[in-house]
Amino acid sequence: MTLRFCVLGSSSSGNASYLEADGFGVLLDVGLGPRRVAKGLAAAGAGWERVRAAMLTHTHSDHWTRNTLKQLLRRGITLYCHRQHAETLRRHSMRFQALEAANLVRAYEAFAPIELGPFQCVPFPVSHDDEPTCGFRIEGAAGTVSYATDLGSWSQSVARHLCEADIVAVEFNHDVAMERASGRPRMLIERVLGDRGHLSNDQAARLLAHVLRNTEPGRTRHVVLLHLSRECNDPRLAHAAAAAALRRHGQGAEIHVARHNAPSAVLTTGRRPGARCRLASMVQPWLPGWND
Repeated sequence: MTLRFCVLGSSSSGNASYLEADGFGVLLDVGLGPRRVAKGLAAAGAGWERVRAAMLTHTHSDHWTRNTLKQLLRRGITLYCHRQHAETLRRHSMRFQALEAANLVRAYEAFAPIELGPFQCVPFPVSHDDEPTCGFRIEGAAGTVSYATDLGSWSQSVARHLCEADIVAVEFNHDVAMERASGRPRMLIERVLGDRGHLSNDQAARLLAHVLRNTEPGRTRHVVLLHLSRECNDPRLAHAAAAAALRRHGQGAEIHVARHNAPSAVLTTGRRPGARCRLASMVQPWLPGWND
């Protein structure tokens, strides 16, 4: 069995990623229009017909679109969102109301595992100014993906859910100096730099280093840098920060910088049939041997 993961697009203008195993496809966020999703899926060797579920991290407008909600409804695809997401979307979108009427909405709670075909997904809360915002740890026999975007700071709880994963996808949003020199309104700059805004390259690199320090050497094969600011970051700076974290811990994972206007490479993992799932231990409030 093989797990396949692809970022369809990631930036403040729209976010969606795709993972699949055993022909069961899952969208992580639906912030791109249905045509862009279709193009990304085609580049990943898939299509809308393989999408069986969608997971929503939070309700900022770059993570969902009305037209893509309509596409979920048309195709009978279930949307998983937090109960508070549902309350917000119900007020702002008739398309979401139609999804609910069609019994295509499922509410999740933080730390409560969700069965998604061949996957088990655990949502975990992150610090962002849209409450609640969640990352996802998704595990199956074919491998593990940990995914966290849109967070202004990180904790050991966040790091625990990212460790021991084959693919680690995490936000590298901005370079602090570029953000401060951007000419943006002061309020926006302070929001981005705040504890409930977005991770800088340096913050994300420290998180990545912490995760790798607590991951079996060689386990993480791919590191994906998400949600780079087009105005206040440079892919070379983000890549260099991630590469330094990898070097410090002797890890040989490949680094992939997600783009806003094109899908990433398709990343694959695979395990032997019958491989044991380790997810249950990862959702505990502590981890034996955890290195503070």
